[in-house]
Amino acid sequence: MRRAAAIIAALIAAAGLGACQRPAANDDAAFGARVRTYLLAHPEVLQEASQRLQLNMAAADAAAQRRAAAALPKHRAALERDPRDFVANPGGRITVTEFYDYRCPHCINAAPKVVALIRTHPDVRFVFKEMPIFGPTSEHAARAAMAVKKDGGDYLRLYAAFMAARPLDDAAIDRIAEAAGARAADLKETPAEDAQLAAVTALFNTLALDGTPAFIVGNEIIPGDDMDAVNAAVAKVRAAG
Repeated sequence: MRRAAAIIAALIAAAGLGACQRPAANDDAAFGARVRTYLLAHPEVLQEASQRLQLNMAAADAAAQRRAAAALPKHRAALERDPRDFVANPGGRITVTEFYDYRCPHCINAAPKVVALIRTHPDVRFVFKEMPIFGPTSEHAARAAMAVKKDGGDYLRLYAAFMAARPLDDAAIDRIAEAAGARAADLKETPAEDAQLAAVTALFNTLALDGTPAFIVGNEIIPGDDMDAVNAAVAKVRAAG
């Protein structure tokens, strides 16, 4: 919608249609005819408008990321030290935080590399933030993971299994969670889970993160499944001591 609106605005400006005019009969039809005529004569305008929109959106995204990065110190404790989150390698000196959804294709793509990072770099303290954005099934999976943590089960095993399951439906979620150590009685919604999910969502929104996965390494926000960038950020923090 934003792209279409920007293109129309560019067309109006290019065609000289931006001035106030007296309304006329069949105004909509006349406007459409004038735009069509202009486009047929100047089809390059669509490409120019699209390119301008992409530049504007990129600039807006970059500005939002800068604001979010500036806010990280204020929210460091919530990002890295919330006792409700599962943490792999808790003694590690380099902290990586991930917001993810078990049914997000990009999270699924990153998951094996996340597990490899944890297993091959014990100095990386990895914080898991349950951020279900794909509806009730994703929320069910997040709550099941919380139950595994509560019951002292194998959370990392559950994370890998959830990400690999095809399909990840409610039955598979319960089966995998119980195999990872959750008690069947704990696989139900609780007020504590509601509060945790609400807190993660609020933090996600405060940092203006617009999708999953999203990784935080030091003062850097890495959107998407760019694990090369995550590993580079970890190496940068490690080199800085």
